[in-house]
Amino acid sequence: MRKFTRLITTLAAAGFAASAAAQAFPNRPVRLIVPQTPGGASDTLARIIGQSLSDKWGQPVVVENRAGAGGNIGMEAVAAASPDGYTLLMSYVGTHAINGALYKNLPFDPEKDFAPVATLATLPFVIVVKSDSTYKTLPALIDAAKSQQLTFGSAGNGSVNHLLGEMFNAAAGVKLTHVPYRGAAPAMQDLMGGRITTVFTSLPSVAGAIRGGSLYPVALTSAKRSNTFNTIPTIAESGFSDFNVNPWFGLFAPAKVSAAVVSKINHDINEILKSKDIKDKFAAAGAEPYPTSPDAFAAELKADIAKWGQVVKSSGASID
Repeated sequence: MRKFTRLITTLAAAGFAASAAAQAFPNRPVRLIVPQTPGGASDTLARIIGQSLSDKWGQPVVVENRAGAGGNIGMEAVAAASPDGYTLLMSYVGTHAINGALYKNLPFDPEKDFAPVATLATLPFVIVVKSDSTYKTLPALIDAAKSQQLTFGSAGNGSVNHLLGEMFNAAAGVKLTHVPYRGAAPAMQDLMGGRITTVFTSLPSVAGAIRGGSLYPVALTSAKRSNTFNTIPTIAESGFSDFNVNPWFGLFAPAKVSAAVVSKINHDINEILKSKDIKDKFAAAGAEPYPTSPDAFAAELKADIAKWGQVVKSSGASID
């Protein structure tokens, strides 16, 4: 009985210590690692949420870009970090749900080696062409693709914009030829130079170019139109009602971080997502706030790993 009492006391003390640590979190700077280059959707959202967390916590949230290997370099750094909540990963469905099926020898497990902390936003991808393109509607693009060879560029084999192109080919019964690049930037450069026909890319990454008129948006990949860019039609409303790709973006921590710290960060982020300031900043980028619980986030990740694994398999994409 005395042993049982000591065990209960020990467990209670441990629980109290974890709770106290969570309440004190953070008491020093937090690193937010973005496994992509600056300027993309992940980087944009990370900097918006990072500033808001800095203001709320009274501690710097330092955004650190660790790009390379399709996001694996940054992901590996977080997986190996101390599980104390002071190193977080800005991730999205394109790396977290796809890389496990795409890369044969990952040094980490995208599901087991990370703790889902909080979803931030969902945002659609968009089919863009040059502003002087003759294919400014989806029917025009599809009709042309049935009679001639058109191309779409991507950030590389197995990237979301590659797989989206393959999903579109299957849905529309066409064969846009895939042209992989080493990252999204050179793909966009060749699109602007007229060397490829189109690119499937995240809306925030081209929002400025769309507003400035250098790129023309053909269609969104989400089932519904964007509240901010509501003049852009969707693929779904053009006769492909089942087409709906609206990727989530969210924060992860190393797997063994305490549940109390995860709960603290999740609560604070969900509070931030309610603010008009964040809603306005996300809307300007074409994103919509997406608050969930850690458990709901974990369930969504599991489902998306299965879903995108099938897409990768169907595409034949593989990276050693």
